[in-house]
Amino acid sequence: MNAEFIEALKEIVMEKGISEDLIFETVEDALVSAYKKNYAKVGGNLQTVKVTINRENGELHVYTSKKVVEEVEDPLNTISLEAAREISPRFDIDDIVDLESTPKSFGRVAAQTAKQVVIQRIKEAERKVIYDEFISMEFDIITGTIIRKEKNNVFVDLGKIEAILAPTEQIKGEEYNFNEKLKLYIAEVKKTTKGPQIVVSRTHPGLIKRLFELEVPEIYSGVVEIKSISREAGSRTKISVQSHDENVDATGACVGPKGVRVQTIVNELKNEKIDIIKYDKMPEIYIANSLSPAKVVEVSINENNKSAKVVVADNQLSLAIGKEGQNVRLAAKLTGWKIDIVSESQVSL
Repeated sequence: MNAEFIEALKEIVMEKGISEDLIFETVEDALVSAYKKNYAKVGGNLQTVKVTINRENGELHVYTSKKVVEEVEDPLNTISLEAAREISPRFDIDDIVDLESTPKSFGRVAAQTAKQVVIQRIKEAERKVIYDEFISMEFDIITGTIIRKEKNNVFVDLGKIEAILAPTEQIKGEEYNFNEKLKLYIAEVKKTTKGPQIVVSRTHPGLIKRLFELEVPEIYSGVVEIKSISREAGSRTKISVQSHDENVDATGACVGPKGVRVQTIVNELKNEKIDIIKYDKMPEIYIANSLSPAKVVEVSINENNKSAKVVVADNQLSLAIGKEGQNVRLAAKLTGWKIDIVSESQVSL
């Protein structure tokens, strides 16, 4: 290896943010393996070998280490005291003598080995940079561009890496067209042998939470708090909110002037319905609110099994239950209470 190679190596190290010590030590370790594979004699792979690289001019040296002993029984790994003192009178029993054993043709093998190691290290460093960047964005929103569809998977370009939007993370009925930009929730960032794997979602409730944080300054600042979210992606979402400032209306802040804030989110979700519910620490009130848009007459609760019986007007029964039970199902998930709905006429029977 020559000085030009070392200079190029240092530039790569600086550009990729790799530790110079780490890359040189890794190359030296790889050269030890290369030496044993290509040059060691029979049994030589049992020798203690080390390789050093001059970090300025690229000169490399191979040394076999031998222990100083009185009587040599293992010539591969030991040297007599007499022979050691011919090298230097300072050696004594149990000292280690490093004997240079650099083959004349080792430079070619070394250069090839070093190149392979550097390429591998660069790949690892780039993967780490990408992983570190995206792990800091886990549970956050990102905008991606659809680049292709294979079978039922949608591949999305996130800039430095591709992510797969799996069928289970896709909104039912939503179309994903080439070059279309869409917001995605980063549900998980995994380390794999092939680099980081980014799991993105359009169905995760976290997408709703982040969209509201983007659109509603009061939520982002903490004045309004999202207490709970229940969602059936592509169809309907209920989100409960609470204000920590008596002068700020939580639901009004989320709806926005002329409904512009919530409408922006509805548009992003391709017209998914969103019910914004006012949270209340009183379970009866909270449960009644959660069944919006239905009007509730009475709520009675059972603390022991965390169930609630809700009475509604006869003409509100189907609205309270919702199509295929969706409204009451989402309300129960939102509040954490089991909800049983009956009409006024059913109560009077």
